[in-house]
Amino acid sequence: MQWYPGHIARAEKLLREQLKAVDAVVEVRDIRIPLATTHPDIPDWIGSKLRVLVLNRADMVSDSERSKWVSWFKRNGETHVVLTDARSGKGVKRVAEVALRVSEQVNEKRVAKGLMPRAVRTAVIGYPNVGKSALINRLTKSKACASAPRPGVTRNLRWVRIGGDLDLLDSPGVLPPRLADQRAAARLAMANDIGEASYLASSVAAQLFEEMAGLERWEKGSGKDGASLRSVVEKRFKLTSVAGMSGEDFVVAVAEKAMSDDLERAGTRVLNDFRNGALGAFCLENAPSSDRG
Repeated sequence: MQWYPGHIARAEKLLREQLKAVDAVVEVRDIRIPLATTHPDIPDWIGSKLRVLVLNRADMVSDSERSKWVSWFKRNGETHVVLTDARSGKGVKRVAEVALRVSEQVNEKRVAKGLMPRAVRTAVIGYPNVGKSALINRLTKSKACASAPRPGVTRNLRWVRIGGDLDLLDSPGVLPPRLADQRAAARLAMANDIGEASYLASSVAAQLFEEMAGLERWEKGSGKDGASLRSVVEKRFKLTSVAGMSGEDFVVAVAEKAMSDDLERAGTRVLNDFRNGALGAFCLENAPSSDRG
């Protein structure tokens, strides 16, 4: 599974140049797959610059999952971890507060050197479609940056000023040239973080089913109504039972039931239901039980 359009290659080169001049970095990830949505080269790109880790789409996972991920990241060296839902604006104010705290530190050093204070430059970076532009639009209270629920909308780097104290750089989503971890690549497709041209919906939907079937809540009830994820899936797709089904079996069953045997339409339906929260609020990646080495 590969998706590395020309605009990403160009944008990455420009972004790396711009990162040399910024004071801080806001890295946005999808909390449903926070490990799959991190670029392996980001630590090298930003060095010792302050980083704010934003876990977006926090409304699409459970309270316990949010708590576990925040605790795990903080145990592993992330000083500033902010939960957001960029669509509704929840948590966005906190991102600005942390970034402006950097502003004070930067300008204190400038004044000590006899220089005038200036707006702090902060880059907003992350994978495609994780919510970077939506976050900036919430911060600016405008539609300063193009935003849509699909990857590849932002094509160019653009600076946006917030008040007089903070300049934000909106950048296109960046992906590694090769996605060596195919399981992580599949998760990116499930969450709509890579272009649809790079995968078959039926295949990714089958993998999504198998990922869900491996979760603890597949058979264990959770949420307000206490329903298991398996029962939610059966009810949503009007299937008597999915017990013992493989992912391929499931997609075939959905196609036969409601899509006139069209496997790709069935796959798209399953993926869209996951992406819009119709299957419930849950992570595809669980916070590791041990710290990274």
